[in-house]
Amino acid sequence: MTSSVVDLYTRFTMGKSTMGKSFSNVPGVLALICAAGNLNAQSVNTQSSLSAIHGLAKDSAGKPVAGVEVSVRNMEDQSDPAVVSGSDGSFALRKIKPGKYEVSGVHDGFKEVTVSFDLAAGEDRPVDLTLAAVIAPAVTPPVTQPVTNVAPAGFWKRFAQAYKDDWHPAPAPAVPPTPAPGAEPAYRGDPPVVSNPPWPFTVWPMGGTVWIGYNNATQYPLTTALQTGPHGDWWKKANVQVYGWGDLGMNISTSSARPYGNAPAAYAEAPNQFTLDQLTLYVERTPDTIQTDHFDWGFRFTQLYGLDYRFTTADGYFSQQLLNNPQKNGSIGYKYGYDPVMMYVDLYYPHVFQGLDVRIGRYISLPDIEAQLAPNNYTYTHSLTYTYDCYTQTGINGTFKISNHWIFQAGLSAGCEASPWAPDRHLTGDACISYTWSEGRNSWYTCANSLNSGKYDYNNLSAFYTTFYHKFGQSKWHMDVETWYQYMKDTPNVNNPLASSLLVTNSNGAVCNNATELTCFAPEWATVGYVNYQIDPKNFISVRNEYFDDIRGQRTGFKTTYSEHTISFNHWIGSTIVFRPELRYEHAYDAPAYNNGTKKSQLMFAGDMIFFY
Repeated sequence: MTSSVVDLYTRFTMGKSTMGKSFSNVPGVLALICAAGNLNAQSVNTQSSLSAIHGLAKDSAGKPVAGVEVSVRNMEDQSDPAVVSGSDGSFALRKIKPGKYEVSGVHDGFKEVTVSFDLAAGEDRPVDLTLAAVIAPAVTPPVTQPVTNVAPAGFWKRFAQAYKDDWHPAPAPAVPPTPAPGAEPAYRGDPPVVSNPPWPFTVWPMGGTVWIGYNNATQYPLTTALQTGPHGDWWKKANVQVYGWGDLGMNISTSSARPYGNAPAAYAEAPNQFTLDQLTLYVERTPDTIQTDHFDWGFRFTQLYGLDYRFTTADGYFSQQLLNNPQKNGSIGYKYGYDPVMMYVDLYYPHVFQGLDVRIGRYISLPDIEAQLAPNNYTYTHSLTYTYDCYTQTGINGTFKISNHWIFQAGLSAGCEASPWAPDRHLTGDACISYTWSEGRNSWYTCANSLNSGKYDYNNLSAFYTTFYHKFGQSKWHMDVETWYQYMKDTPNVNNPLASSLLVTNSNGAVCNNATELTCFAPEWATVGYVNYQIDPKNFISVRNEYFDDIRGQRTGFKTTYSEHTISFNHWIGSTIVFRPELRYEHAYDAPAYNNGTKKSQLMFAGDMIFFY
């Protein structure tokens, strides 16, 4: 029953007491039933007089267009309800009055389309909207001007122009340009948490892979000069970038011993001098991991020359420069050297989960907030936590993007700092898992980075890491914390002369519990934290604090705990020059470890300039 019928029926039946009285009300009953019927009929007639429209929004090729704003204007009462087309391009609007209508469809990158019609009572009218793409008008050059995509200047002028454009960019448009129809989105997944510059990354660091779902390509002046030259179309189509940087560093330290008196501090270990830390050249192709349509591939070949080769060298890759050259000053290896620090291919499979990257070759070790290559760090000098762990591995590593939250990695290598043909190679596994939440603002990354016997050799570490990244809401603050535990077994005892023959060049022994032990277990653990604040798009401040426990002295050469505290400032000029001054204080608690083992504390002002090309 309708509500009006129920109401009339209730009012009539309440208060009845005898059959006679009920029969006496028969005329009233008939009247009420008729009234209810009239009300119900009016309701049915009203419903049946309403109309509807439905349809499909599509482009000129007939493909559905999602997100079209469809406006339905009644030309009589000027009502203007609107709906948005779904993922299949469909839209519908129900229970509207009949009359004369104009239906319009609007979407970025397309011309507005409008259709008019009369809508009859009770009609469900099909309305298809075909949107034509906006095409920029062609510009016909003057007859005297040759049509060419080659910049008029020579290579060096194009190279200089790239710097000029970087340091003095054109004003940004007030309204960002609308992406062309069908253009690839800027990313796939959570939005980047920070921008580069000023930060050294846009997505939280993860080794052994490209960032799946994000743009991994670069555009530095050397690449720009090549892409605007006579063979520019080839460079663009091949998607090959050629670039690099020079990194010049300096420090003023309370330590002064030669040659490397600032150690165990690293990447500024030579006290009170200027040094050429890194001169690099990259040749690379990055796979497009934003798209999910087809297989793609990439490669990277990175060459490095400078003081920092002392930290990246792996046995079997020109390692004789460092490992087989004792110097008159008591150090090992040349001061400056060359290292092909990265040589790998990337194979991207978009249909495995939300993307799989398989990396084969020599690559940067998976975990760590910091990285060997200078621009990938907040600060000029490195933490002790980073300095004394695994740097590079040669093998195969798979990175599976399970969802926007979960990433899993697994691989096999010849071990830390060992080529597959080196005598100290060890079959080594790795397994990592990452969980990201709060639209990318929080990330937890845990790795068993080196799973093997852990038997003493040249940097044959067994190592376990956990790292946490956090951005404070939509503010300019973020933080990073990393902790690791690692060890080597059967490490020669430096206090037992019988163990000296067991030592490997450039791999420290251990200070075991007693002198009678030939070898012992040598573990260590460390934790480092960064707090970072962005001042503006070109400047930021980073504060680092760490605690490092070299339990047997195997990592630094001194059995002691350390603390280290650094404040650093980064200033960018365009995206091609960055200055990174810093003030660093550190202390060894149990033994003098600085200035060639004569000081427990060290204060250092240091800084570098990175010039990209």
